[in-house]
Amino acid sequence: MKPRRRMQLAMSGGRPDRTPFMCQMSIGHMLQQLNVAAADFWCDPRVFADGLVRLQRQYGFDGILVSLHGHDPEWRQNIRERFPTDGGESIRWNDGSVTFFPLDDLPHHTPVSEPEPREIDPSLIPKEIDYIPVSQGLHFHVHPKHAFDILHRVRSLAGSDVAIHAEVTSPFDYFLDWLGHERGLMVLIDDPLTASLMLKKFAAGVAVIADGMCREDIDAIKISSPFAGAGFLSRSHYEEFILPHERTVVEAIQRTGIPAYLHTCGAIGDRLDLMKRTGARGLECLDPPPIGSTDLEEAFRILGGSMFVKGNVDPVNTLLLASDAQMREDVCRRIALGKKYGRFILSTACSIAPHVPKEKILMMRSIVEQDQPRKRTIFGKKAVHRHDT
Repeated sequence: MKPRRRMQLAMSGGRPDRTPFMCQMSIGHMLQQLNVAAADFWCDPRVFADGLVRLQRQYGFDGILVSLHGHDPEWRQNIRERFPTDGGESIRWNDGSVTFFPLDDLPHHTPVSEPEPREIDPSLIPKEIDYIPVSQGLHFHVHPKHAFDILHRVRSLAGSDVAIHAEVTSPFDYFLDWLGHERGLMVLIDDPLTASLMLKKFAAGVAVIADGMCREDIDAIKISSPFAGAGFLSRSHYEEFILPHERTVVEAIQRTGIPAYLHTCGAIGDRLDLMKRTGARGLECLDPPPIGSTDLEEAFRILGGSMFVKGNVDPVNTLLLASDAQMREDVCRRIALGKKYGRFILSTACSIAPHVPKEKILMMRSIVEQDQPRKRTIFGKKAVHRHDT
C-alpha cells in the first residue's frame, strides 16, 4: 500500500495495511541530520523542501509536515553581513536587525529596537496575516506572491505517493504574540469581551490562510495550538477562548474536503472532550506523563472514534533517555492500542528532540514494519491477514 493511501485510510477510519508512521521533527533535529547551513534551511525554499523530503525518505515516514510557508526566493538580497558565531552563524540584515541561527535550535532574532506594545484593539488587527508567530517573538514572514509555493515544491520532490500535511497557527498564538504572553493572559481575565473580539479577528485571518493551502495538493492541515493546554489555560478558558475560534478555522478547512487536526502540547487530558467539540478530524501530541497528562487508551475511549489520533510516544523519556528495550516496549504498546481502537498514526507526541539519534527513529520504523500482517498459505493459496486499523 502506498504511504499516502495508508495515511488517508487511518485518518478516515478505514483499514490500512499497517499502522502509519509519521513524526514531526524539531528544527534542531532536522539540522542535526542534514549537512546544510542553518540559515539556508530556515530561509531558502529549495533547501527547506529538499531537506524535508530527504528526511522523510531516510526515516520511512508515510507523510511530511511542512511547518513553514511563504519563503522569499530572493531572501539573500536582504543580507548585509553573514558571519560565523559560536554554535552557528549570524546574519545582519539590511534593516540592521540580527538573527542568530544555532545548529540545533530555532533562530533567535534581535530587532534594531524593541517594538512598542501593541494596543488592545481588535480594529488594529489586519484582515490579511503576513507572518507566522513561531516562538517568543520570532516571526517567519510570508511573502504574498509565494505564500504556498513550498507546498507545491515539496509535492513535486516527494511525488504523489507520500502524504503532505500543511500547518497553520492557532488564533490564540497570534493573540499572545500580539500582546505578549503575560499581558495577553491578563487580558483574558480583565477584558474577556475584547479578548474574544481579537481572537475572532485572528481566526478569520487564519481561515483565509488555510483556505489558500487547501487549494494545493495536500492531505491535511495541522492547527498548531501549543498554548491551549492546562499549563496555560483552565477548562473554562479553553471553552471560552480556544474552542469557538479553532472551530472557525476547522470549519474553513473541512468545508474544502481537507481534514484538519489539532496539535496541543503538554497537559490536555482534562479537555479532550472540549477539543472534540471543535469538529476537527484528528488530534496530535497527547503527551503522556510525565511531560503531559494523557493516557492513550483513555483518550481513545473519550474520543470514541470521532477523531484520529497521532502520537503519543514521549520524545524525551522514551526516545532520548530510555534503553532500546524500554523504547521497544513503549512503542509496541501504543501500536497495540492503535490496532485495538483504530484511526491511529504512530508518532512522537511532540517534535523529535534535537539530539535524539537517528537510530531511534529507524528503530521505530522497524517496529512498525515488523508489525505488518504476515502472509500465510492455506491449501496452496496465499491469504493475507489485515489489521483492523
